[in-house]
Amino acid sequence: MRFIVVALAATTLLAGCASNTPPEPPVDTSSPMYAPNYLSTAGSSDQFEVQSGQLAQSMSQNPALRSIGQMLVTDHTNSTQQLMAAAQSAGITPPPPALLPQHAALLQQIQSAPSGQFEMVFRDVQIQAHQQALALHQGYANAGDTPALRAAATNIVPVVQNHLNMLQSLSVAPPPPAPPPPTYQQPSRPGERG
Repeated sequence: MRFIVVALAATTLLAGCASNTPPEPPVDTSSPMYAPNYLSTAGSSDQFEVQSGQLAQSMSQNPALRSIGQMLVTDHTNSTQQLMAAAQSAGITPPPPALLPQHAALLQQIQSAPSGQFEMVFRDVQIQAHQQALALHQGYANAGDTPALRAAATNIVPVVQNHLNMLQSLSVAPPPPAPPPPTYQQPSRPGERG
Protein backbone atom coordinates (compact mmCIF):
# COMPACT_ATOMS: atom_id res chain seq x y z
CA MET A 1 0.00 0.00 0.00
CA ARG A 2 2.80 2.35 0.88
CA PHE A 3 4.34 1.70 -2.55
CA ILE A 4 1.07 2.70 -4.30
CA VAL A 5 0.88 5.97 -2.36
CA VAL A 6 4.50 6.82 -3.22
CA ALA A 7 3.96 5.90 -6.89
CA LEU A 8 0.77 7.98 -7.04
CA ALA A 9 2.53 10.97 -5.46
CA ALA A 10 5.45 10.67 -7.90
CA THR A 11 3.07 10.44 -10.87
CA THR A 12 1.14 13.49 -9.67
CA LEU A 13 4.38 15.42 -9.20
CA LEU A 14 5.62 14.51 -12.68
CA ALA A 15 2.29 15.41 -14.25
CA GLY A 16 2.39 18.79 -12.54
CA CYS A 17 5.89 19.44 -13.85
CA ALA A 18 4.94 18.45 -17.39
CA SER A 19 2.04 20.90 -17.54
CA ASN A 20 4.15 23.88 -16.55
CA THR A 21 5.31 25.86 -19.55
CA PRO A 22 8.91 26.93 -19.52
CA PRO A 23 9.50 30.55 -18.67
CA GLU A 24 9.66 32.90 -21.65
CA PRO A 25 13.17 33.91 -22.62
CA PRO A 26 14.08 37.42 -21.55
CA VAL A 27 13.29 40.11 -24.10
CA ASP A 28 16.35 41.53 -25.82
CA THR A 29 15.53 45.22 -25.57
CA SER A 30 18.42 46.10 -27.91
CA SER A 31 17.03 44.00 -30.77
CA PRO A 32 15.27 45.59 -33.74
CA MET A 33 12.68 42.82 -33.27
CA TYR A 34 11.64 44.50 -30.00
CA ALA A 35 8.63 46.69 -30.83
CA PRO A 36 9.90 50.01 -29.38
CA ASN A 37 13.21 49.68 -31.27
CA TYR A 38 11.47 48.69 -34.48
CA LEU A 39 9.05 51.63 -34.21
CA SER A 40 11.87 54.07 -33.49
CA THR A 41 14.03 52.88 -36.40
CA ALA A 42 11.13 52.59 -38.84
CA GLY A 43 9.85 56.04 -37.86
CA SER A 44 13.30 57.55 -38.37
CA SER A 45 13.62 55.83 -41.74
CA ASP A 46 10.25 57.24 -42.81
CA GLN A 47 11.23 60.73 -41.67
CA PHE A 48 14.44 60.50 -43.67
CA GLU A 49 12.48 59.41 -46.76
CA VAL A 50 9.92 62.20 -46.40
CA GLN A 51 12.56 64.90 -45.90
CA SER A 52 14.82 63.64 -48.68
CA GLY A 53 11.81 63.26 -51.00
CA GLN A 54 10.99 66.91 -50.37
CA LEU A 55 14.59 67.81 -51.23
CA ALA A 56 14.31 65.89 -54.50
CA GLN A 57 11.18 67.80 -55.41
CA SER A 58 12.79 71.17 -54.79
CA MET A 59 16.38 70.58 -55.92
CA SER A 60 16.33 68.11 -58.79
CA GLN A 61 16.15 69.05 -62.44
CA ASN A 62 15.27 65.46 -63.36
CA PRO A 63 11.46 64.99 -63.71
CA ALA A 64 11.70 61.26 -62.94
CA LEU A 65 13.59 61.95 -59.73
CA ARG A 66 11.14 64.67 -58.70
CA SER A 67 8.32 62.17 -59.26
CA ILE A 68 10.11 59.59 -57.11
CA GLY A 69 10.56 62.28 -54.45
CA GLN A 70 6.79 62.85 -54.38
CA MET A 71 6.17 59.11 -54.18
CA LEU A 72 8.60 58.81 -51.24
CA VAL A 73 6.80 61.57 -49.36
CA THR A 74 3.38 59.99 -49.93
CA ASP A 75 4.32 56.36 -49.31
CA HIS A 76 6.50 56.93 -46.25
CA THR A 77 3.95 59.24 -44.67
CA ASN A 78 1.47 56.41 -45.18
CA SER A 79 3.78 53.76 -43.69
CA THR A 80 4.30 55.92 -40.60
CA GLN A 81 0.53 56.14 -40.19
CA GLN A 82 0.18 52.35 -40.61
CA LEU A 83 2.81 51.67 -37.97
CA MET A 84 1.32 54.15 -35.51
CA ALA A 85 -2.15 52.62 -35.93
CA ALA A 86 -0.76 49.09 -35.51
CA ALA A 87 1.17 50.10 -32.40
CA GLN A 88 -1.88 51.73 -30.85
CA SER A 89 -4.02 48.66 -31.63
CA ALA A 90 -1.41 46.57 -29.78
CA GLY A 91 -1.52 48.91 -26.77
CA ILE A 92 1.91 50.42 -27.49
CA THR A 93 2.42 54.15 -27.43
CA PRO A 94 4.58 54.81 -30.49
CA PRO A 95 7.42 57.28 -30.15
CA PRO A 96 7.04 60.44 -32.20
CA PRO A 97 8.92 59.99 -35.48
CA ALA A 98 12.34 61.59 -35.24
CA LEU A 99 15.58 61.22 -37.17
CA LEU A 100 18.11 58.89 -35.57
CA PRO A 101 21.79 59.76 -36.11
CA GLN A 102 22.22 57.23 -38.94
CA HIS A 103 19.34 58.76 -40.92
CA ALA A 104 20.40 62.33 -40.11
CA ALA A 105 23.84 61.48 -41.57
CA LEU A 106 22.24 60.14 -44.77
CA LEU A 107 20.13 63.28 -45.10
CA GLN A 108 23.25 65.41 -44.62
CA GLN A 109 24.95 63.53 -47.48
CA ILE A 110 22.10 64.46 -49.81
CA GLN A 111 21.93 68.07 -48.60
CA SER A 112 25.65 68.57 -49.12
CA ALA A 113 25.84 66.98 -52.58
CA PRO A 114 28.32 68.85 -54.78
CA SER A 115 26.85 71.14 -57.40
CA GLY A 116 25.63 69.18 -60.39
CA GLN A 117 25.74 65.84 -58.55
CA PHE A 118 22.53 66.01 -56.52
CA GLU A 119 20.73 63.34 -58.59
CA MET A 120 23.59 60.83 -58.36
CA VAL A 121 24.11 61.35 -54.63
CA PHE A 122 20.36 61.20 -53.99
CA ARG A 123 19.98 57.93 -55.90
CA ASP A 124 23.01 56.28 -54.28
CA VAL A 125 22.03 57.28 -50.72
CA GLN A 126 18.41 56.26 -51.35
CA ILE A 127 19.46 52.82 -52.56
CA GLN A 128 21.47 52.34 -49.37
CA ALA A 129 18.62 53.61 -47.17
CA HIS A 130 16.02 51.44 -48.89
CA GLN A 131 18.20 48.33 -48.57
CA GLN A 132 18.43 49.00 -44.83
CA ALA A 133 14.68 49.69 -44.55
CA LEU A 134 13.84 46.55 -46.50
CA ALA A 135 15.99 44.42 -44.17
CA LEU A 136 14.37 46.05 -41.12
CA HIS A 137 10.77 45.51 -42.27
CA GLN A 138 11.40 41.99 -43.61
CA GLY A 139 13.13 41.01 -40.39
CA TYR A 140 10.32 42.36 -38.24
CA ALA A 141 7.63 40.82 -40.47
CA ASN A 142 9.29 37.43 -39.93
CA ALA A 143 10.37 37.60 -36.30
CA GLY A 144 8.97 40.70 -34.60
CA ASP A 145 7.50 40.48 -31.13
CA THR A 146 4.12 42.14 -31.79
CA PRO A 147 1.60 40.57 -34.23
CA ALA A 148 -0.05 43.87 -35.25
CA LEU A 149 3.33 45.39 -36.09
CA ARG A 150 4.38 42.24 -37.94
CA ALA A 151 1.28 42.61 -40.12
CA ALA A 152 2.07 46.29 -40.81
CA ALA A 153 5.69 45.43 -41.62
CA THR A 154 4.46 42.75 -44.04
CA ASN A 155 2.37 45.40 -45.82
CA ILE A 156 5.29 47.84 -45.98
CA VAL A 157 7.83 45.38 -47.44
CA PRO A 158 6.48 45.45 -51.05
CA VAL A 159 6.32 49.25 -51.03
CA VAL A 160 9.96 49.55 -49.96
CA GLN A 161 10.97 46.86 -52.47
CA ASN A 162 9.19 48.80 -55.25
CA HIS A 163 11.04 51.99 -54.29
CA LEU A 164 14.36 50.13 -54.27
CA ASN A 165 13.68 48.67 -57.73
CA MET A 166 12.79 52.11 -59.11
CA LEU A 167 15.87 53.72 -57.62
CA GLN A 168 18.16 51.00 -58.92
CA SER A 169 16.80 51.44 -62.44
CA LEU A 170 16.83 55.25 -62.30
CA SER A 171 19.20 56.68 -64.86
CA VAL A 172 20.96 59.80 -63.73
CA ALA A 173 23.66 61.13 -65.97
CA PRO A 174 26.88 62.30 -64.40
CA PRO A 175 27.46 66.01 -64.81
CA PRO A 176 29.14 66.89 -68.09
CA PRO A 177 32.88 67.40 -67.83
CA ALA A 178 34.03 70.95 -67.45
CA PRO A 179 35.03 72.51 -70.75
CA PRO A 180 38.76 72.91 -71.23
CA PRO A 181 40.10 76.37 -70.54
CA PRO A 182 40.23 78.55 -73.61
CA THR A 183 43.53 78.79 -75.40
CA TYR A 184 44.64 82.18 -76.50
CA GLN A 185 46.72 82.85 -79.54
CA GLN A 186 48.95 85.81 -79.78
CA PRO A 187 47.70 88.23 -82.39
CA SER A 188 49.78 88.29 -85.53
CA ARG A 189 52.32 91.06 -85.79
CA PRO A 190 52.67 93.00 -88.96
CA GLY A 191 54.79 91.07 -91.40
CA GLU A 192 54.19 87.70 -89.66
CA ARG A 193 51.98 85.04 -90.93
CA GLY A 194 49.31 84.14 -88.53
